[in-house]
Amino acid sequence: MYKISDALNTTPYQGLQVGKLVDINAQEIIQISLEAASVFPKHTSPRDALLIVLEGEISFYINNAEYKLLKHQVFDFPKNEEHWVEAKKNSKFLIIR
Repeated sequence: MYKISDALNTTPYQGLQVGKLVDINAQEIIQISLEAASVFPKHTSPRDALLIVLEGEISFYINNAEYKLLKHQVFDFPKNEEHWVEAKKNSKFLIIR
């Protein structure tokens, strides 16, 4: 019935790590752990999305622009736009879509 998960704290910095935290009524919260200098390759999102940086520093590339995101910053982006992410430091972030 009630569940506590420590996945955000226990996911290692080992290349790219992706795990779904929540999938309720067509809403998803995806956790991503990205080791420094690792890349989440080019892809698109099926829905408009919100990215929340939990720790670290990432560069988010979309529409030929780079957005530098730091711990606790929030970034929203539209569906079907090709993008990719590079970790400048060991980083963890959430995607809510």
